[in-house]
Amino acid sequence: MTTLKSKLQDDLNAAIKERDELRSSTLRLTLAAITKEEVAGKEKRELSDDEVQKVITREAKKRREAAEAFAQGGRAESAERERAEGEVLAAYLPKQLSDDELNQIVAQAVEEAKAAGAEGPRAMGAVMKIVNPKVAGQAEGGRVAAAVKKILADTP
Repeated sequence: MTTLKSKLQDDLNAAIKERDELRSSTLRLTLAAITKEEVAGKEKRELSDDEVQKVITREAKKRREAAEAFAQGGRAESAERERAEGEVLAAYLPKQLSDDELNQIVAQAVEEAKAAGAEGPRAMGAVMKIVNPKVAGQAEGGRVAAAVKKILADTP
């Protein structure tokens, strides 16, 4: 068992003993998603820590989107529950980059892309190829793309 998956399992056991319903249900759902990912395909395999982290990231994103949908639908209590579940999952993810840190990384990548000959809005793909490995797991794709578009639009 990977270290991140075993940590989730240990935390689930602790949450059950403490009768922490929110934590235990969130961790159960996340472990179920990990197991589902492990048995998907032709044969069962064990996920690496990076793959487990991607599953947790995907689950956290689902919680954020559900919270938004519930809030727009006027179901504040359900939205709050989804946000709380998202916070539980956030503890298992790397710290997210601040907007300033992200903009700094994107600005460097834009300079690298320009040095390689990419110019203007068409440079988006080249810049994303440079930025994505640097910010993997620390910033959501939508945030990264928005920052790249903004900086490309600002640079002449």
